[in-house]
Amino acid sequence: MATIKSTLRHPDGLAPNAAALAYILVTYVGGWLLMARPGWLLPALGVLACAHGMVVAAYLIHDCAHNALFKNTAYNTRLGKALNWVAGGCYGTYEDLRYKHLRHHVDNADTIAFDYRAWLKAHPRTEKLVFALEWAYVPAVDYLMHAVLMVAPFIGYGDPAQRKRTAAVLLVRLTLLAALAVWSLKAVLLYFVAYALLLTVLRFFDAFQHNYDIIATLNDKEAPLPHKGDREYEESNTYTNPISRRWPVLNLLVLNFCYHNAHHTKPTLPWYKLPAAHRELYGDDFAQTLPFKDQLRSYHRHRLDGIHAETYGQVEATRAIREGSAVPVYGLSFLTAF
Repeated sequence: MATIKSTLRHPDGLAPNAAALAYILVTYVGGWLLMARPGWLLPALGVLACAHGMVVAAYLIHDCAHNALFKNTAYNTRLGKALNWVAGGCYGTYEDLRYKHLRHHVDNADTIAFDYRAWLKAHPRTEKLVFALEWAYVPAVDYLMHAVLMVAPFIGYGDPAQRKRTAAVLLVRLTLLAALAVWSLKAVLLYFVAYALLLTVLRFFDAFQHNYDIIATLNDKEAPLPHKGDREYEESNTYTNPISRRWPVLNLLVLNFCYHNAHHTKPTLPWYKLPAAHRELYGDDFAQTLPFKDQLRSYHRHRLDGIHAETYGQVEATRAIREGSAVPVYGLSFLTAF
């Protein structure tokens, strides 16, 4: 009978991955309990705990998608599916999520099926609302993407054969939320605040990590992809965006997802090995490292420009970040499988 350790892709993975899973369980469940408490301090801590538990769950799904945890794809799939319920991406299938993300690696493009930019331009009233919400730092684009995820099989962006599954997931999630609202309406309302934080964190770290073209051809297997398999293009259009270079332990807040060049060079390397891989591959003065404070500045200044991101894929990111002119890109979360 195989031991847990023998199923792992990396023999030293048991302790860090068990710690990450324990952290997700404690922060997510504990966050819900704190959000239901009276007053404001404990509920506020609950929002942060719940949000961060979901952030770590989302980035661990990313490792599962690359089979970075287990040797057996089926084991990664089972864990990824379970974590997807925590992260809220379960309306789409884990398999579709994984397919879209791996296409991103192979195609060297942000290959999508639903172009929200064209959709917004065709719906100007909704576009105005999105601009107003984004001005107030509400991640409206990502809410739109997750709303589409909930109904994708019914409106042509997902497999119609998944309609029953999607309807069942919606029913289960809504029933659970209703039951939780009976227990604590306050906790449910604060959960939506926590979810907004999750979406904001995920898209902030996605926003500047690549300078790829956005191509709405995910379902067209014959579509031309000019940079597919081009390793030189991949490396030169990928960026590392740590929270801190001085205190790298802070990068664990996003499960080291910010060491993105190292990840693209060694996609099956698990999260806890990425800092060492980055040092080995690129050293401490990597030219394609984006300072965190400069990302914050560009994100703030150009948060509305990012809605349509007309120059995305055309401007070299390190120069633009230094100048404060880098435009963030939205709607590319690996949790939305289209």
